[in-house]
Amino acid sequence: MSRYYQPPRRSMAAVTTRSFIAFLLIASFGILFAGCGPSSQEHADDFSFTAEDLARFRDLAKQADMSGSGTAVTSEGASGAIMELTTGQKLPTEPPVLDLSLMKTYDAVRAGPGMTSKDTYQVTNEFLNVRSAPNVTSTQMARLLRGDAVTVLEFVDAAWAKVRMVDNREGYLSQRYIAKIVSEEQLKKEKEAFAGQYYVNFGFVNVRKGADSDSEKLGELPGQSFVKPVSHDENWARISFQGKEGYVAMQYLSPFLPNFLVRQNTFTLPILHYRLAQQGTMAALARHLPKLKAEGVSFLTLDQFADLLLKQQEKDIRLPPKAVVIAVSDITAQNVREVSDALTAAGVKATLFIPTKELGLSGITEKTLLTLLANGFDLESGGHTGDDLRSLTNAQVELELAQSRKLLEDYTHGQVRIVGYPEGGVNDRVAQYAAQAGYLLGVSVAPDRTFQREQLLRLPSFLVSPTATDQEVMTMVKGQ
Repeated sequence: MSRYYQPPRRSMAAVTTRSFIAFLLIASFGILFAGCGPSSQEHADDFSFTAEDLARFRDLAKQADMSGSGTAVTSEGASGAIMELTTGQKLPTEPPVLDLSLMKTYDAVRAGPGMTSKDTYQVTNEFLNVRSAPNVTSTQMARLLRGDAVTVLEFVDAAWAKVRMVDNREGYLSQRYIAKIVSEEQLKKEKEAFAGQYYVNFGFVNVRKGADSDSEKLGELPGQSFVKPVSHDENWARISFQGKEGYVAMQYLSPFLPNFLVRQNTFTLPILHYRLAQQGTMAALARHLPKLKAEGVSFLTLDQFADLLLKQQEKDIRLPPKAVVIAVSDITAQNVREVSDALTAAGVKATLFIPTKELGLSGITEKTLLTLLANGFDLESGGHTGDDLRSLTNAQVELELAQSRKLLEDYTHGQVRIVGYPEGGVNDRVAQYAAQAGYLLGVSVAPDRTFQREQLLRLPSFLVSPTATDQEVMTMVKGQ
């Protein structure tokens, strides 16, 4: 497996004194450039550092490290920023430490309505207290966070639900802050289960012997309690009360329904995947983009799709019509400028899968990545070595996915949520490790424009051939 390149650590502190070997290297480096400078005495001591110079400097440092010095050499450029070059980098034996704080949220996003049990609800508030009894003064047993799942055992009344938590403890929580995730097809059936169910929407309501406010009072129902009328009209509801028949005023009753979060479960989003390792792909990309624009498609990046999925956790929103994703992989230092220019000329924002072995001073630099981000491109992980992950051991897959995400986040100072599997290589095992490495989405290669929510870690994409005609590409988009 290829060696992993670790990004240089950035520091604004003053340059500290280094070891004697570092001094010799710097002195040698200066002499090297002085000897290569102009012959005139006036400029004999003037030189500047370029990317190529720094690469040569790194080679010198590496030679010193091989001789046993193991020194980290620092040089301060004209801008005052410090670039630190560490030597002797080796492939780590353990995956890097990642920010996995959103893993639970991502798991909830990928859990389609068909993947949750009948009585499973999710917390919709930032946090929610679980109490030992259905009132706010009882003991707090636990605090749940947004996205946490509970099993509703029963709705005690319109305000409280008795639930079982994932640790099998039972308690009570406010039902207004939980919701059941359902598909559009499921919603009608779920509502039917609560047909005719009402609750008292006032502090209490009197139960009378007849449908008249002057009729004898039989008792009262407390606020939030459930009522299922035997029959009713606009003014009065006939109910069963303590083994008798009574009447309550309809103005104090409201229909009861728990909260439902209608979750889109099926998506139609063609992903056109251009692999630059195939000769002629760049020309094909430049040829297809004007045709796609002329057909009025909506270009969407996978990062924007991820944002939409997260917003769907709170409300029902949908993809824009005719949405299409342009994904480009096999990005290198040699082709990154060309693909950026082609996309910019066409006015198209795309998702670029970056293989992190290409990152570095002699490859795709931090400045290049930040420029791409500033121009509106979506930069996501293309793995590290480019090896088909299905052919690797568990430890190698884990390291590949974690290391590539960490490196790209270090360089872009942003969040990486999507992985484009090298060679399209994904199976259940690889998808599981992608989830554990903190990815929300994963892109494979499969000729399909429609997918289910549970496929978010193995999204299909059309691998566009360099010889594909405009009509063939439009067939991929329209499915005709």
